[in-house]
Amino acid sequence: MNAQKLSKRLEAVASFVPSGAVVADIGSDHAYLPCYLVHKGIIKKAIAGEVVKGPYESAVKQVKAEGLTDNITVRLADGLKAIQEADGVDTITIAGMGGPLIVSILEKAPEVLKTATRLILQPNIHAKAIREWAIANHWAILDEVILKEDEKIYEILVLQHGDMELTEQEIYLGKHSMAKKTDVFIEKWSKEVQNLKRVLSSLEHAEATPEIAQKKTELLHLISLVEEALNDEKH
Repeated sequence: MNAQKLSKRLEAVASFVPSGAVVADIGSDHAYLPCYLVHKGIIKKAIAGEVVKGPYESAVKQVKAEGLTDNITVRLADGLKAIQEADGVDTITIAGMGGPLIVSILEKAPEVLKTATRLILQPNIHAKAIREWAIANHWAILDEVILKEDEKIYEILVLQHGDMELTEQEIYLGKHSMAKKTDVFIEKWSKEVQNLKRVLSSLEHAEATPEIAQKKTELLHLISLVEEALNDEKH
């Protein structure tokens, strides 16, 4: 992967960036995503934010090597603190972290989110946390993508301002992903059911306490949510 050729995962993130957007890529690592977006003519201006010194220096070096120092500003800052009001950022990308960590980044700077019109978030795990945050903070999911790369399965969530209602099942599995029901979606959730059943099976030998009973009930409930979605005919 480089600034000219992104990974399948980051290419999918890039596909949701509106033409002419001012992007802040948080946790930018080598700044490959903003460099790619500028090279492709999708955007002219971006902020690459990094909280760790090593990746920050890598991003500075990369932007310089690509000849894009006039287009991309690299900042060493914690999360959304990399964004300044004068930047005019309207699109924020956060990729390659767990869902709860992405949520904590978003929660730390609510004022920055007021001027953003699109969030493109790619959690490695626990996308459910982002959906719960979105409902509570008046963001609506515009689209969701689930893809596989190097034997790992990733989800991408695209959010815009607005209210939405999701069922418990839609929060857990993703409304758009459930509707598309791709092969990767089926693979991900078939494995998840197996894992849940394995945990449930291991609890059969545990001491019968109220906590264990509650855990079993929760697991059975999650298994039923997933199996219902998997067995439901694609509309």
